[in-house]
Formats: sequence, C-alpha cells, structure tokens
Amino acid sequence: MTIGFALTGSFCTFSKVLPVLEQLAQQYDVIPIVSEIIPVTDTRFGTAQSHIQRITDICGRAPLTSVPQVEPFGPKKILDALVIAPCTGNTLAKLSHGIADTSVSMAAKSHLRNGRPVLVAVSTNDGLAAAAENIGRLLNRKHYYFVPFGQDAPEGKPTSLVADFSKIPAALECALQEQQIQPLLL
Repeated sequence: MTIGFALTGSFCTFSKVLPVLEQLAQQYDVIPIVSEIIPVTDTRFGTAQSHIQRITDICGRAPLTSVPQVEPFGPKKILDALVIAPCTGNTLAKLSHGIADTSVSMAAKSHLRNGRPVLVAVSTNDGLAAAAENIGRLLNRKHYYFVPFGQDAPEGKPTSLVADFSKIPAALECALQEQQIQPLLL
C-alpha cells in the first residue's frame, strides 16, 4: 500500500509528526510531500535542511515539493491514501475552497479524483475562529477524514486546535475503511 504523507508549515509540531511518519514508513511505502515553505525556512524548531534530510532519511526518498511533481497522483492512481499532518489553517482553507496552488493542496485535489481517503491532522491557532468554517466544510465532504483533535492551550490560545498525532495510524486504518475514527473531539 502506498501512502502520501504531506507536511505543511506548522513547524512547532514536527517533533510529534516525524516519529509518526517514521512509524508509517515501516508499514507502508510512503511518498513524502512538503509545502513549498518547508525547504526554504529555518525556524527555532530546526533548519530547512535538517527537516528535509530527516524526512528523506525516514522515507528513503526526497520529499516532493512542487505542483508538477504531485499532479500525477490522480491520473496514475499512485496513492491509496493521503495524510496531511500537520495541516495548517491556510491549507485547510485551500482544501475547503478547492484551491490547488501548492504541492499539498494539489496532491489532495489530484488524489481525490480517485475517491480515495485524505486524512487531515489539524494544527492551527484559529481552529475555533476563522478556520472553524473550513474544518466544518471538510467534515461534510466525501473522502475527507480527520485525526482526533482538541484545544492544545485553551488558557493562552483559546481558539487553537491541534490533532493528537499519535492517533494518525489508527485514524488512517479507519479512513482506509471509509470510516471516521471516533471520538473526533478530544
């Protein structure tokens, strides 16, 4: 089984997401995808080069980074499922509105044409504000499934939501069966 694993720019969650990517790479053939910001951005959570190298080492191949690289997912039926973890509010908005102008949003659009699952693991500071509408829209769309999520810091960031990334493997198994893992809200 071939799984696409797409990372977007919620760099603060990479320390939790990358071990899950490693776990999945031991079980599946994983094609890594990263949003265009990742290969060019150094943050306090690591350098662009270190993130790309770690993803490459885990998956045994360099991540795809552009729209032309991921567009064939649909026509060639390359993926059995696509995981987007972390999925930022920006990416949620693009997915919700059918915008396919990044490597990750195009990977989802192309993959969805085959009626196969897209698993979303949210990480956004405005999940209970502006991004809430987009989460709701995707919850009502066929072939979109969510990793259970909840507020990560309700005292300091009352609208912030983050997925429990440790639940990605179980949520993926459910999505492959066309089921939403429950409970969804933590």
